[in-house]
Amino acid sequence: MERFDWTSAGSAERRAMLARPGGREDDALLGAVRAIVADVRASGWAALVEQAVRIDGAEPALVAVAPFAEEARRTFPVATLDAIELARRNIEAFHRATLPGDIEVAVMPGLSVAKQWRPLGSAGLYVPGGKAPLFSTLLMLAIPARVAGVAQLTVVTPPRGDGGLDPAVALAAELCAIEAVWTLGGAQAIAALAFGAGDIAPVDRIFGPGNAWVAAAKALVASLPGGPGIDLPAGPSELMVIADTSADPALVAADLLSQAEHDFDAQVLLVSPDAALIDAVDREVAAQSAAIGGVFAPARAILCADLDQAVEIANIYAPEHLSLATDAADLLVPRIVNAGAIFAGHGAAESFGDYLAGSSHVLPTDGAARFTGGVSTMSFLKAVTVQRVGPVAAAALAGPAAALARLEGLEAHARAAEARAAA
Repeated sequence: MERFDWTSAGSAERRAMLARPGGREDDALLGAVRAIVADVRASGWAALVEQAVRIDGAEPALVAVAPFAEEARRTFPVATLDAIELARRNIEAFHRATLPGDIEVAVMPGLSVAKQWRPLGSAGLYVPGGKAPLFSTLLMLAIPARVAGVAQLTVVTPPRGDGGLDPAVALAAELCAIEAVWTLGGAQAIAALAFGAGDIAPVDRIFGPGNAWVAAAKALVASLPGGPGIDLPAGPSELMVIADTSADPALVAADLLSQAEHDFDAQVLLVSPDAALIDAVDREVAAQSAAIGGVFAPARAILCADLDQAVEIANIYAPEHLSLATDAADLLVPRIVNAGAIFAGHGAAESFGDYLAGSSHVLPTDGAARFTGGVSTMSFLKAVTVQRVGPVAAAALAGPAAALARLEGLEAHARAAEARAAA
């Protein structure tokens, strides 16, 4: 692990310790994404097919889920099927319990203002491919969407070399009452979800993580006139672990490696006031990565003065995942204001959150936890306010409203308010 000392570093050195990859600032990539999106937006299905064949070597296809879900049920071990069902139950239980309710407030006599929740009409769900299709992402997106009451879900996932669907993705889709999935990936898939192409209808909001091309395409389509909303900024995976002398170095190393295996741009950081623990974790990372094999993103270790300073560092970095590997976890949780998900205590493995703890694992990266949280049922809902004004309240509000309107130079506003007093 590359090591740093926070206490002796200046502000520039501290920024460098917490620096993230700048892939989304790649002008060549952004230019290519703009070209793909513009082509699909202008020419629809024909352009989508051309781009998909050029990039992935396969035309977009709408694949029925049932045969591949049946393959999963026939070939997966019973323990695996039970685990997927446990994940489904836990995710649904959490999201049903956190579904927001309508509220109406009597602001003053004769005036009430209500907030009422409405589901999105449609949503596009992007399920990443890569080393292994992330069936868990489909569960984490489709279940809260169903709980929220979204009528139309369009699911896309990159095509497989042998065609068809990954059986685990198909099983997850079936568990979420999704009958078919489009095999389509990359920026071209985001463009199709945003503006429609052939039988792919445009959606109201796009959800799901992806590579730099997908992230750039999501940001672009959301900025265009008539474009959809998107869930949140989603870049390379991140895990910060705050650990002290009470932590088990083997568990800390295992957690770091669990995120470092996503891709080489993954961000894994250990923050600790204990130099001896950092040494022990470093040895464990080396031993465990050798035992697992494969390529892992490099880890960073930051030596700090104490747990108070560790909390300060976490709030500056605003990690996607934050593990508190300390006996003091419950005392630290209220002080963490910037994190996508917090894993409090030695037993709270980040892997549990990835699969079956219940909350969605689609979380903000690149510091976006400073201003947003992860996907939830509310991500698939929109709030509408309803104002009800009786005659007594109208008479009481007309004069003050007109005065405020004239203060802003809006005479027509003022007259519309005063007309209520005379009605």
